[in-house]
Amino acid sequence: MKIFSNFESGNIHVVKADKPEDIQLTIPCDNQSEFYQWFHFRLETHAQTEHHIKLLNLAKSAYPEGWQDYDVVASYDRKEWFRIPAEFDGDTLSFKVIPEYGSMYFAYFAPYSYDRHQDLLHQAQTHFNCQLTTLGSTLDGNDMSLLTIGEPSDEKKNIWIIGRQHPGETMAEWFIEGLLQRLLDETDTVGRALLDKAVFYIVPNMNPDGSIRGHLRTNAVGVNLNREWQTPSMEKSPEVYLVREKMLKSSVDMFLDIHGDEAIPYNFVAGSEGIPSYDGRLANLESKFKQALLTITPEFQDEHGYDKDEPGQANLTIGSCWVAEKFKCLSYTVEMPFKDHILHPDSFYGWSPERSVAFGQDVLAAVLAVADDI
Repeated sequence: MKIFSNFESGNIHVVKADKPEDIQLTIPCDNQSEFYQWFHFRLETHAQTEHHIKLLNLAKSAYPEGWQDYDVVASYDRKEWFRIPAEFDGDTLSFKVIPEYGSMYFAYFAPYSYDRHQDLLHQAQTHFNCQLTTLGSTLDGNDMSLLTIGEPSDEKKNIWIIGRQHPGETMAEWFIEGLLQRLLDETDTVGRALLDKAVFYIVPNMNPDGSIRGHLRTNAVGVNLNREWQTPSMEKSPEVYLVREKMLKSSVDMFLDIHGDEAIPYNFVAGSEGIPSYDGRLANLESKFKQALLTITPEFQDEHGYDKDEPGQANLTIGSCWVAEKFKCLSYTVEMPFKDHILHPDSFYGWSPERSVAFGQDVLAAVLAVADDI
C-alpha cells in the first residue's frame, strides 16, 4: 500500500499508512502561509479491501466548518469524480472505502489540471472571434493568460470574468469552461446576442502557481490574491497587477469573480453594497441580475450567503469591491459549494464539475439580461 502526492496539485502528508484499517493523514499548508484545506492524493493498494482513512488536525484548517456535512471526492479514471461519505468530529474527517481497482484518487474537489487549462485556452482561440494573450508571468514563471472575445469598440460594453484567485476553488474554472462553451457556440443565440453587445475579457485561472502547487488559497509566496487589488505588486502579486493594468486600459462595465465556498452549501453571489459610491443604479442592476438568474435556474438562490457590508464598509482590497468602486459598475463575486448543493442534493456526485459547467452556461444568460443596462 502506497500513498502519492508527487504530481500537479497533489497535497498530503502521510502520518501513518502501515495497514488499510488505519491510514492517518494531514494536509500541508500553502507555501509561506497558514492556510490549509486542499488535499489531493493517490492510493495504490489491493482492490476489494476496506480502507479506513482519517484526515487529522482539521480544527486549525482554514475553514473547519467546511468539513461538517462534507463528503470526499474520489475517482478511478480522473474523469468521473464521485463522493464518499465522511464523518467529522470537529478535528478529524473519517471515511471508509473499498477500492474497486488498485489505484484511486482523492481530492477536496474535482481537480482542474493545468493541461486542461491549456486545452481550454487553445480551443477557445480557434474561434474566429477569440484572441489568446499572455499578460506576463507569475512568480513561478507560468503564463497569465487572457482570452479576449469579440471586437473591441466604443459602442460595446466591456465584461470581465475571472476565476480561481483561490486555486483550490477548482469549480471556478469548470464554471468558466461552461460559460466559454456557450459564449463561443455559434448556434447559441445567447452567446451571439452578447457578442453583438459586448467584448468579454476572461481569465480562467488567476492563480496558476497555486493551482500547480496544490494550494487552497494563495499564490507561490503565500499571498491571498483577493486581498491585493488596491496595491498589487509584481514582487508579491503579479497575477493581480497584470490583470488590473489591463482592466485600467480596457475599462470595465461588468465584472464577475468566480469562487467556491468551503462552508456554505449553496450557490450565491456577493455584491458591492458597502463601497463608497454604491447607489440606486447599482442596486437596480444587482437586483435585475439576481432575478434573471433565479428565473433561469433552480441552482441559484438569494437567501443564503455572506452578510452584506454596511454602507462605506466594503473591503476594497477584494477584487469585486475594488472593481465596483473604481469603475462604478455591476460587480459580483459568484460562489459555489465544495459540499453538496443542499437545495438540490445529489448523494453520489454532490456539487460537481458537470453542475459547475452548467451553472456557468446559465450565468451567461443572466449576463444577457442586464447587458443593455450596464
